[in-house]
Amino acid sequence: MKPTTQQVASQDKPAKSANLLYNPTFRSVVFQVLAVVALGLFFYTIVNNALTNLSSRGIATGFDFLSQEAGFGIGLTLIEYDETFSYGRTFYVGLLNTALVSVLGILLATVLGFVMGIARLSSNWLVSRFAAVYIEIFRNIPLLLQIFFWYFAVLQALPSPRQSMSLGEAIFLNVRGLYFPAPVFEQGSGVVIAVFVIGVIATACIAYWAKNKQKLTGQQTPVGRIGAALIIGLPLVAYFITGMPISAEYPVLKGFNFRGGISIIPELAALTLALSIYTASFIAEIVRSGINAVSHGQTEAAMSLGLPRNRTLKLVVIPQAMRIIIPPLTSQYLNLTKNSSLAMAIGYPDLVSVFAGTTLNQVGQAIEIIAMTMGVYLALSLITSALMNLYNKKVALVER
Repeated sequence: MKPTTQQVASQDKPAKSANLLYNPTFRSVVFQVLAVVALGLFFYTIVNNALTNLSSRGIATGFDFLSQEAGFGIGLTLIEYDETFSYGRTFYVGLLNTALVSVLGILLATVLGFVMGIARLSSNWLVSRFAAVYIEIFRNIPLLLQIFFWYFAVLQALPSPRQSMSLGEAIFLNVRGLYFPAPVFEQGSGVVIAVFVIGVIATACIAYWAKNKQKLTGQQTPVGRIGAALIIGLPLVAYFITGMPISAEYPVLKGFNFRGGISIIPELAALTLALSIYTASFIAEIVRSGINAVSHGQTEAAMSLGLPRNRTLKLVVIPQAMRIIIPPLTSQYLNLTKNSSLAMAIGYPDLVSVFAGTTLNQVGQAIEIIAMTMGVYLALSLITSALMNLYNKKVALVER
């Protein structure tokens, strides 16, 4: 007797259920959901217990403290700030100071790292040995000790403001920092700035056009000279035509320190130097390995066409090496940004020192302050990674 349709369907249901349990995709989704739920419960329990303990001790929670008056000064501020501003303002001041030293450090470390990486492969014995000594010394000394060296042994040994080292009565260097003239923008200066911006945009457009032209025809355009004329020459012409509306405010010694102009405090200089030199030693090795990974046949082919060594390196080797250099280079940028938190050791007012240090000591709300500080470093790292990934995608080898 043949089974009915109903009986066959009832027999298939357990089989389908069993097959679903053994389905790798289904099981992976279930396990991931369970892991997320467990992790959420774990953090909820920790936060709930912490808030309960703080409440039982009479310690306030929440972010209301951000609107309270800070009552302390900060040595370096990129935005308006004094003791009457709120703790929320100290957060932004520390954030901008952290971003400042990170950007400066990344730029200087990149330039120095590429120079030393290329010098490490130089056929000149002296240049190659100098680069090798630099790399082996600075990458094997702890960063904190290098920060102390630049701050205490170098910058703190400079003369007092009255005995400042000067250059042309315009630039002064002393134990308080570096002082140089500040631009003063008067009426009509907007025209000069607008011409400069137009020159930069025009140069970028010409560079893009010249690159496409070279791909199609092989002809090169002197983008450097054209860019110099547009970015430097054109604004200078506008500057003189508009009656020189941009002047300079020179630093002047008044009492025990200089007033006016732009000043770079020694804490910023020491931290930037240490971060740049330390990170550049790792970038140099990344650049060297990236260049060595490019087949030597590429160099021989370029030289057989009559290209000089510098153009071979610029047009043939480096573009191919960048595909190998960028991923580890991104990691060094992230390390530099996070290592900037060591600024607290010499009193540079970064986010950790100002917000996670002084502000935390005054208000005592550790959970909120530490969470905000961690969020900032996470955001800075994710932004850096996103930008580098975009660039890496642009230079990646596209197979046909």
